[in-house]
Amino acid sequence: MTHVYRCTLELHDSLYYATREIGRLYETEPVLHNYALCYALGLVDSAKHATTVPEDSSYRYFCPEQVPMYEAHLTPLNQQGIYVTPARAVRHAAVLNTWKYADNRYHVEMQKTQKNIPSFGRAKEIAPESQFEFFVISQRPLTFPRWIRLGKWMSKAEVMTKELSTPKQHSAREFTFPYPLNPLDVMFTNQVVSYDTINMPPVSLIRNVRMVGEFYSFAGLSEPLKLPVNMEYRFSN
Repeated sequence: MTHVYRCTLELHDSLYYATREIGRLYETEPVLHNYALCYALGLVDSAKHATTVPEDSSYRYFCPEQVPMYEAHLTPLNQQGIYVTPARAVRHAAVLNTWKYADNRYHVEMQKTQKNIPSFGRAKEIAPESQFEFFVISQRPLTFPRWIRLGKWMSKAEVMTKELSTPKQHSAREFTFPYPLNPLDVMFTNQVVSYDTINMPPVSLIRNVRMVGEFYSFAGLSEPLKLPVNMEYRFSN
């Protein structure tokens, strides 16, 4: 049986990660990558225990190696039938913070300097109380942590989930999905006709996607939702 959860995430701190760098400006796009959500929700550590998303997860707070291991970490989720979509902003505001640093060579013993050259940068962050929305598809029931942490500053965020009605699967036809998607995860099983690109690492996302393929629909929603079927984590070689 397929379970689909609509998840709302509300920030309790400002959220920062560098989607793009423009000179000294480091900008945060109001979109959450599905890779980041998997780590934040603790799903990477719980792939072998698919019925529970643990409150404590080492990958949410500390990573001993600064080498991405997305394929190794996320492939087990395919085996468990768990998939998380990227998140779009339901409402958000931006804050601009300026940070400064100086030449600290004078702190080193026996090393003199005649200069103290300040430098600075600006970080455009997503403000507290901003809200995001995403979906989790699972072949087993899941429970989720209420609080998670995201971004460079490990910003605190609250997660609220609601399981949607039993999905009805439709045969392949053309439909539009306005939420962001990971193109690597959807293009192998769907014919993508048109989309807008969101440039961000590690894999740029797409949104307002018009595609031909199978999809789920749900009864009892105020607005119709057509969610692509057969999404799973795939990686370019």
